[in-house]
Amino acid sequence: MPKIQANGALFHYIALGEGPDVVMLHGFLGNLAVWHLSMVPQLRREFRVTTYDLRGHGYSEVTPTGYSAGEMAQDLLCLLDQLGIQKAVLVGHSFGADIALYFALKHPERVSKLIAMEPGLAALVSDRKDKDWVGWSAWVAKLEEVGIHVPEDKRTDLDYLLTLSLETPKFYGPARGLPRNREPLLNLLRKTSIIKDYEEVGELTLEALGRITTPTMLIYGEQSHFMSSCEPVRRGLPNCELVLLPGGEHFGPLEQPELLTQH
Repeated sequence: MPKIQANGALFHYIALGEGPDVVMLHGFLGNLAVWHLSMVPQLRREFRVTTYDLRGHGYSEVTPTGYSAGEMAQDLLCLLDQLGIQKAVLVGHSFGADIALYFALKHPERVSKLIAMEPGLAALVSDRKDKDWVGWSAWVAKLEEVGIHVPEDKRTDLDYLLTLSLETPKFYGPARGLPRNREPLLNLLRKTSIIKDYEEVGELTLEALGRITTPTMLIYGEQSHFMSSCEPVRRGLPNCELVLLPGGEHFGPLEQPELLTQH
C-alpha cells in the first residue's frame, strides 16, 4: 500500500499505466476505489493514472483540520511535487472537482486540462442549505428505498442524514447493497473540522471562476441534485464545455463510468 508524505500528512496513492499524467480526485466521504472499479482499467492503457485518498479519507492520514478545498489544493500541489508530476489532466468528482478547480485557479501552469464532474462549490453551499433544495428529497428517497423512514423534522438535517446514510448499504455501482465501513467515516465527521471546512470559500469565489482559463469539461448528470450548481459554474468558466449525462444522477463514476471514460 504505497503512501507518501505531503503537506504535513501521509497520503495513500496508486499510480498505474504509462503516458501523459492524469490525476483523479474523489468526492466527500469517498476514496480512490471509485475510480478503480471501471475507469482506471480503461484509462491506464493510454495514460499514467494517479489516484489518491484525500486527507482523512480511505487509507490517508486523518488530521484534526485541513479539509477546505483550498487546503486540499495545497495537498495536491505537494503530492504532485513529491511524485515528480509537473503537469497533469485533473479529473475530479463532486468535492474532488471543487479541489481541482481551486488548484487550477492557483496553479494553472500545472494543469493541462480539467474534467470537473458535479462540482458543488462552497460559494454555492447556501443554495444547498435551503429547505426547498431538491437534494433533500432525493436523499430521503434513497434512504426510504432501503427501508429507512426519515421523520419530517429531520428531512433537511445534514448531520442526521449523513449519520443515517452511513448505516445503509451502498447505493451505487458494483458494490450496491454491500455494507459500508462506517466507523472511519463517523470518526472523520465527528472528530475533525471537515464539515466546517467544506463551507470555506477561500479564493474560489464565483467571480474567481472567470480567472480559470484551463480548458475545462464540466459534467453533470441530467437528473443530478447538484444541477443547481451547473449553470453558475458553467457561466463563470471562460473556457468550458458542458456535458450532460442522459439519465445520470450525482454519482457518475459509479453509475456511468463507461460513458465518462469516452469523454
